[in-house]
Amino acid sequence: MGVPASPPGTGVDLRFLRDDGHLSTAMGRIVAGALPPLPPTLAGALVAGVLMATGLDHLAGITLFAPVAALLLSGVASGHPHDGRFDRLVPPLLRATEYLCLLALGYGSGVGGPLVFVLLAAVALHHTDAVHRTRTGLRPPARVMRAMLGWDGRMLVLAAGGALGWLPFAYGVLTGYLAVLLVWEATTSWLAAPIAEAEAPRNESGGVDASTT
Repeated sequence: MGVPASPPGTGVDLRFLRDDGHLSTAMGRIVAGALPPLPPTLAGALVAGVLMATGLDHLAGITLFAPVAALLLSGVASGHPHDGRFDRLVPPLLRATEYLCLLALGYGSGVGGPLVFVLLAAVALHHTDAVHRTRTGLRPPARVMRAMLGWDGRMLVLAAGGALGWLPFAYGVLTGYLAVLLVWEATTSWLAAPIAEAEAPRNESGGVDASTT
Protein backbone atom coordinates (compact mmCIF):
# COMPACT_ATOMS: atom_id res chain seq x y z
CA MET A 1 0.00 0.00 0.00
CA GLY A 2 2.88 2.34 -0.58
CA VAL A 3 1.58 5.80 -1.51
CA PRO A 4 3.42 9.09 -1.80
CA ALA A 5 3.04 12.16 0.30
CA SER A 6 -0.27 13.94 0.75
CA PRO A 7 -1.33 17.05 -1.14
CA PRO A 8 0.02 20.30 0.33
CA GLY A 9 -1.97 21.59 3.26
CA THR A 10 -3.82 18.38 4.09
CA GLY A 11 -1.33 17.05 6.65
CA VAL A 12 -2.32 13.45 5.86
CA ASP A 13 -2.22 11.18 2.84
CA LEU A 14 -5.77 10.83 1.58
CA ARG A 15 -5.01 7.71 -0.44
CA PHE A 16 -3.59 6.02 2.63
CA LEU A 17 -6.67 7.00 4.65
CA ARG A 18 -9.00 5.41 2.10
CA ASP A 19 -8.03 2.06 3.69
CA ASP A 20 -8.36 0.21 0.39
CA GLY A 21 -7.90 -3.54 0.28
CA HIS A 22 -6.30 -5.62 -2.43
CA LEU A 23 -9.36 -5.64 -4.69
CA SER A 24 -9.95 -1.89 -4.62
CA THR A 25 -6.24 -1.20 -5.14
CA ALA A 26 -6.14 -3.56 -8.12
CA MET A 27 -9.17 -1.85 -9.66
CA GLY A 28 -7.42 1.50 -9.29
CA ARG A 29 -4.52 0.28 -11.40
CA ILE A 30 -6.87 -0.26 -14.34
CA VAL A 31 -7.32 3.48 -15.00
CA ALA A 32 -3.94 4.48 -13.53
CA GLY A 33 -5.29 7.45 -11.58
CA ALA A 34 -7.11 9.05 -14.51
CA LEU A 35 -10.53 9.06 -12.80
CA PRO A 36 -11.31 11.68 -10.12
CA PRO A 37 -12.19 9.91 -6.85
CA LEU A 38 -15.17 11.88 -5.54
CA PRO A 39 -17.84 11.19 -8.27
CA PRO A 40 -17.54 7.36 -8.22
CA THR A 41 -17.29 7.29 -4.44
CA LEU A 42 -20.38 9.45 -4.06
CA ALA A 43 -22.28 7.42 -6.66
CA GLY A 44 -21.31 4.14 -5.02
CA ALA A 45 -22.29 5.41 -1.58
CA LEU A 46 -25.70 6.60 -2.83
CA VAL A 47 -26.44 3.37 -4.68
CA ALA A 48 -25.31 1.25 -1.73
CA GLY A 49 -27.44 3.35 0.62
CA VAL A 50 -30.55 2.97 -1.55
CA LEU A 51 -29.99 -0.77 -1.92
CA MET A 52 -29.55 -1.21 1.82
CA ALA A 53 -32.63 0.90 2.62
CA THR A 54 -34.96 -0.75 0.12
CA GLY A 55 -33.77 -4.29 0.77
CA LEU A 56 -33.22 -4.11 4.51
CA ASP A 57 -35.90 -6.69 5.25
CA HIS A 58 -34.88 -8.97 2.38
CA LEU A 59 -31.14 -9.34 2.81
CA ALA A 60 -30.40 -12.87 1.74
CA GLY A 61 -28.18 -14.85 -0.59
CA ILE A 62 -26.55 -13.08 -3.50
CA THR A 63 -28.42 -9.81 -2.83
CA LEU A 64 -25.97 -9.16 -0.01
CA PHE A 65 -23.28 -8.49 -2.61
CA ALA A 66 -25.24 -5.73 -4.35
CA PRO A 67 -24.34 -2.87 -1.94
CA VAL A 68 -20.71 -4.02 -1.87
CA ALA A 69 -20.56 -4.12 -5.66
CA ALA A 70 -22.01 -0.61 -5.83
CA LEU A 71 -19.48 0.78 -3.39
CA LEU A 72 -16.63 -0.90 -5.25
CA LEU A 73 -17.20 1.73 -7.95
CA SER A 74 -15.00 3.97 -5.81
CA GLY A 75 -12.15 1.48 -6.04
CA VAL A 76 -11.59 2.38 -9.70
CA ALA A 77 -10.33 5.82 -8.58
CA SER A 78 -8.11 4.58 -5.75
CA GLY A 79 -4.95 5.35 -7.75
CA HIS A 80 -5.81 9.04 -8.26
CA PRO A 81 -3.53 11.54 -6.43
CA HIS A 82 -6.55 12.84 -4.46
CA ASP A 83 -5.32 16.40 -4.87
CA GLY A 84 -8.63 17.95 -5.87
CA ARG A 85 -10.42 20.59 -3.86
CA PHE A 86 -13.08 18.23 -2.52
CA ASP A 87 -11.16 14.96 -2.58
CA ARG A 88 -10.73 15.10 1.18
CA LEU A 89 -14.40 14.08 1.39
CA VAL A 90 -13.63 10.65 -0.07
CA PRO A 91 -12.27 8.89 3.08
CA PRO A 92 -15.18 10.12 5.28
CA LEU A 93 -17.67 8.96 2.64
CA LEU A 94 -16.10 5.52 2.54
CA ARG A 95 -16.06 5.34 6.35
CA ALA A 96 -19.70 6.41 6.68
CA THR A 97 -20.87 3.97 4.00
CA GLU A 98 -18.93 1.08 5.53
CA TYR A 99 -20.32 1.79 9.01
CA LEU A 100 -23.89 2.08 7.70
CA CYS A 101 -23.54 -1.16 5.72
CA LEU A 102 -22.21 -2.99 8.78
CA LEU A 103 -25.15 -1.70 10.82
CA ALA A 104 -27.74 -2.49 8.13
CA LEU A 105 -26.41 -5.97 7.44
CA GLY A 106 -26.39 -6.82 11.12
CA TYR A 107 -29.82 -5.36 11.81
CA GLY A 108 -31.45 -6.81 8.69
CA SER A 109 -30.06 -10.29 9.32
CA GLY A 110 -30.69 -10.56 13.05
CA VAL A 111 -27.08 -10.38 14.21
CA GLY A 112 -26.83 -9.58 17.92
CA GLY A 113 -26.59 -5.88 18.69
CA PRO A 114 -23.53 -6.21 20.99
CA LEU A 115 -21.63 -8.11 18.30
CA VAL A 116 -22.41 -5.48 15.68
CA PHE A 117 -21.32 -2.75 18.11
CA VAL A 118 -18.00 -4.45 18.88
CA LEU A 119 -17.24 -4.92 15.19
CA LEU A 120 -18.01 -1.27 14.48
CA ALA A 121 -15.84 -0.23 17.42
CA ALA A 122 -12.93 -2.34 16.15
CA VAL A 123 -13.16 -0.87 12.65
CA ALA A 124 -13.49 2.68 14.01
CA LEU A 125 -10.45 2.20 16.26
CA HIS A 126 -8.46 0.99 13.28
CA HIS A 127 -9.38 4.09 11.29
CA THR A 128 -8.70 6.43 14.22
CA ASP A 129 -5.30 4.85 14.79
CA ALA A 130 -4.39 5.26 11.11
CA VAL A 131 -5.40 8.96 11.13
CA HIS A 132 -3.50 9.86 14.31
CA ARG A 133 -0.37 7.96 13.31
CA THR A 134 -0.34 9.55 9.87
CA ARG A 135 -0.63 13.04 11.35
CA THR A 136 2.40 12.40 13.53
CA GLY A 137 4.38 10.96 10.61
CA LEU A 138 4.33 7.39 11.95
CA ARG A 139 2.13 5.33 9.68
CA PRO A 140 1.04 1.84 10.68
CA PRO A 141 3.19 -0.77 8.92
CA ALA A 142 1.94 -1.75 5.47
CA ARG A 143 1.66 -5.38 6.55
CA VAL A 144 -0.74 -4.37 9.35
CA MET A 145 -2.92 -2.35 6.98
CA ARG A 146 -3.04 -5.29 4.58
CA ALA A 147 -3.91 -7.64 7.44
CA MET A 148 -6.91 -5.43 8.31
CA LEU A 149 -8.31 -6.46 4.88
CA GLY A 150 -9.37 -2.97 3.79
CA TRP A 151 -12.96 -1.70 3.74
CA ASP A 152 -13.68 -3.74 0.61
CA GLY A 153 -12.24 -6.95 2.06
CA ARG A 154 -14.20 -6.63 5.30
CA MET A 155 -17.46 -6.02 3.49
CA LEU A 156 -16.86 -8.90 1.09
CA VAL A 157 -16.19 -11.27 4.00
CA LEU A 158 -19.54 -10.37 5.55
CA ALA A 159 -21.36 -10.55 2.22
CA ALA A 160 -19.93 -14.01 1.57
CA GLY A 161 -20.91 -15.12 5.08
CA GLY A 162 -24.44 -13.86 4.51
CA ALA A 163 -24.72 -15.55 1.13
CA LEU A 164 -23.81 -18.86 2.81
CA GLY A 165 -26.26 -18.26 5.64
CA TRP A 166 -23.46 -17.75 8.17
CA LEU A 167 -23.69 -13.99 8.72
CA PRO A 168 -23.68 -14.06 12.57
CA PHE A 169 -20.71 -16.44 12.40
CA ALA A 170 -18.96 -14.15 9.89
CA TYR A 171 -19.54 -11.15 12.18
CA GLY A 172 -18.09 -13.08 15.11
CA VAL A 173 -15.02 -14.31 13.24
CA LEU A 174 -14.28 -10.91 11.70
CA THR A 175 -14.75 -9.16 15.04
CA GLY A 176 -12.43 -11.55 16.84
CA TYR A 177 -9.81 -11.36 14.10
CA LEU A 178 -9.75 -7.55 14.03
CA ALA A 179 -9.75 -7.25 17.83
CA VAL A 180 -6.80 -9.63 18.20
CA LEU A 181 -4.91 -7.82 15.44
CA LEU A 182 -5.54 -4.41 17.02
CA VAL A 183 -4.40 -5.56 20.47
CA TRP A 184 -1.32 -7.25 19.03
CA GLU A 185 -0.33 -4.18 16.99
CA ALA A 186 -0.92 -1.80 19.92
CA THR A 187 1.16 -3.98 22.24
CA THR A 188 4.07 -4.45 19.85
CA SER A 189 4.10 -0.74 18.97
CA TRP A 190 4.16 0.24 22.64
CA LEU A 191 6.97 -2.17 23.43
CA ALA A 192 8.99 -0.91 20.47
CA ALA A 193 8.57 2.76 21.37
CA PRO A 194 11.73 4.39 22.80
CA ILE A 195 11.55 5.35 26.47
CA ALA A 196 12.76 8.86 27.22
CA GLU A 197 14.78 9.03 30.43
CA ALA A 198 13.90 11.84 32.78
CA GLU A 199 16.82 14.20 33.28
CA ALA A 200 17.41 15.82 36.69
CA PRO A 201 16.97 19.61 36.60
CA ARG A 202 20.20 21.57 36.60
CA ASN A 203 21.06 24.89 38.23
CA GLU A 204 22.47 27.94 36.51
CA SER A 205 26.09 26.70 36.74
CA GLY A 206 25.18 23.44 34.99
CA GLY A 207 25.29 21.20 38.07
CA VAL A 208 22.49 19.02 39.38
CA ASP A 209 20.15 20.89 41.68
CA ALA A 210 20.79 19.59 45.22
CA SER A 211 17.15 20.05 46.17
CA THR A 212 16.13 17.29 43.75
CA THR A 213 18.63 14.71 44.95
